[in-house]
Amino acid sequence: MTPAEVAVGRLVVCPTPIGNLQDVTQRVLVALAEADAIACEDTRHTRVLLARYSLTTPLVSLHEHNERARAKELVGRMRAGAVVALVSDAGTPLVSDPGFALVRECLAAEIGVEVLPGPSAVTTALVASGLPADRWLFVGFLPRKRAELERLLAHTGETLVAFESPRRLAGTLRALADADAERPAAVCRELTKLHEEVRRGSAGELAGHFEATAARGEIVLVVGAAPAGAGSNDEALQALRDLVAAGARARPAAAAVARLTGVGANELYRELTSEAATDASAEMTGGPLGAGQ
Repeated sequence: MTPAEVAVGRLVVCPTPIGNLQDVTQRVLVALAEADAIACEDTRHTRVLLARYSLTTPLVSLHEHNERARAKELVGRMRAGAVVALVSDAGTPLVSDPGFALVRECLAAEIGVEVLPGPSAVTTALVASGLPADRWLFVGFLPRKRAELERLLAHTGETLVAFESPRRLAGTLRALADADAERPAAVCRELTKLHEEVRRGSAGELAGHFEATAARGEIVLVVGAAPAGAGSNDEALQALRDLVAAGARARPAAAAVARLTGVGANELYRELTSEAATDASAEMTGGPLGAGQ
């Protein structure tokens, strides 16, 4: 057989249950059974799913520490005709889980990538929250630094969906409540599992509850949009100053701050450049008007 006759394999991205193993789709089970190998985040975790459905497809680990090297290896196998199924421990791969490097390597090598629909904790929590789902923003895991967290929570203009750890949940809710105790939110815990809980309420109510009762399990936090005008012009301008002071270019930084705050990018840019011009003029004259007298 000549090289041109060798079949080129493909990658099949397979969402897996976020808790209840009955939530796996028939198409995913067929794909896992027919694949030559399954690339998975944790082989021990994936074996539980395979054992439930009597599947024996070989497993290959692919996680955040080995993904780049493993991606090249798997692309080589797919070039030779192998079909590789990609799964994460739970939900849809790439959504705050490994797999992005592998998909990119496949696309660069012109290897087919098939994505199957299936479970996702993000959309499950969004719908369960009872908050508006017409416009929403998923941010993965929330930032650890208090200032970054407060800025994100204050300036979102749509429903916010994020993963959070049980250890940090109470502190995150308190930061949200300190800014606006009436902000609507929902804590979705252990979705589809035996101890599933969806607790809805104001930020103040939820902060009080989880400060008194420690959260357990996997958590998705859903937060309603900030009230109109929550991000003031002064706060937006200060954020832009901070970015520029850290080395960011003014115009792209103004556009980024505008997306987060709703304050116009051109307005922010004009304010910043006006300040810079005033400062430069003051330096040339020895300081503010009258300061050199």
